[in-house]
Amino acid sequence: MNKLLMTPGPTNVPERVIKKISQGMLHHRTKEYSKIFGELNERLKYVFQTKNSVLTFPSSGTGGLEAALVNSFSKGDKILAVSIGDFGDRFIKIAKTYGLDVDEIKIPWGSAVTIDKIKEKLTDEHKGLIITHNETSTAAVNPIKEIGEFLKNKNILFIVDAVSSLGGIDIKMDDWGIDVLVTASQKALMSPPGLAFIGVSEKALESAEKSNLPKFYFDFLNAKKFLDKENPENPYTPAVPLIVGANEALKMIEEEGLENVFLRHKNLANKFREEVKKMGLTLFTDPNAFSNTVTAINIEDGKASFIKENLEKNYGIIIAGGQGYTKGKLIRIGHMGYVNEEMIDRTLNALKNSI
Repeated sequence: MNKLLMTPGPTNVPERVIKKISQGMLHHRTKEYSKIFGELNERLKYVFQTKNSVLTFPSSGTGGLEAALVNSFSKGDKILAVSIGDFGDRFIKIAKTYGLDVDEIKIPWGSAVTIDKIKEKLTDEHKGLIITHNETSTAAVNPIKEIGEFLKNKNILFIVDAVSSLGGIDIKMDDWGIDVLVTASQKALMSPPGLAFIGVSEKALESAEKSNLPKFYFDFLNAKKFLDKENPENPYTPAVPLIVGANEALKMIEEEGLENVFLRHKNLANKFREEVKKMGLTLFTDPNAFSNTVTAINIEDGKASFIKENLEKNYGIIIAGGQGYTKGKLIRIGHMGYVNEEMIDRTLNALKNSI
């Protein structure tokens, strides 16, 4: 039985990408590799909807978040952080680990922050605002477009965790005034885990020049210096097969067209939620904050573990459970990246027979 990954990540990798990865190893200081790496960067700009550089690091999304913070700030800088779930809390924990002075906005899980709450808490002392776009643990989406419009022309860095949204939900980095935009390869970008992609504005690069937080491997300025070479490179040995695969996956997104990709995610998410409700199940997330890449479903009577195990054992479908205080109380099903209607129908059928 072929396993179907319907988790919020890692997600299914297209056969076309797997074949590309398996074609053989390249040396990373050759023109052949530089050509692929250059293509990847141009395709990343397309998906990030930016004219800025998008830096690539061998890392998970968490490493990308750490890189965003250590390159943007100096020890003791005051920042405002929004958390609506487990990954928002992680972003805050990283910031505190590096000695940043963090003012927190904590929103009840399942809901999104409001622009009014941001306006109420933001002061001239804040050097940056950090926020999760799509909170994977709760399937809720924050209004980053509105926040970006509010922050425009303010002397503050707008840093967004888009690990489980970019490539599945519309994010216009430049138009929305985002200074640092972080994602990873294994979610909506249809690639294996192991790469972090970070879009960086000119304002963010200026901050990187002043930052005094410790960094070596995750140094934005060094990564950009190598990226800007006539034959683009990485400062250190990159994850060559993953970069080859990611380039092919982004080529597939390019061929489908970004707007079509977003529409596919939206339509599949709407169908999935509606069919789940017809089963008599309830959704964990505030309807005003529904995600198009993941759905969180309330499960009572401790049945979450049984449903997860049954889907895997009898249907070959892998899903995720709750995190934090929701562990054992809900299941989370991803519908992002390389996903189609047949996969949604297969998952719905298995879920219906398991509840």
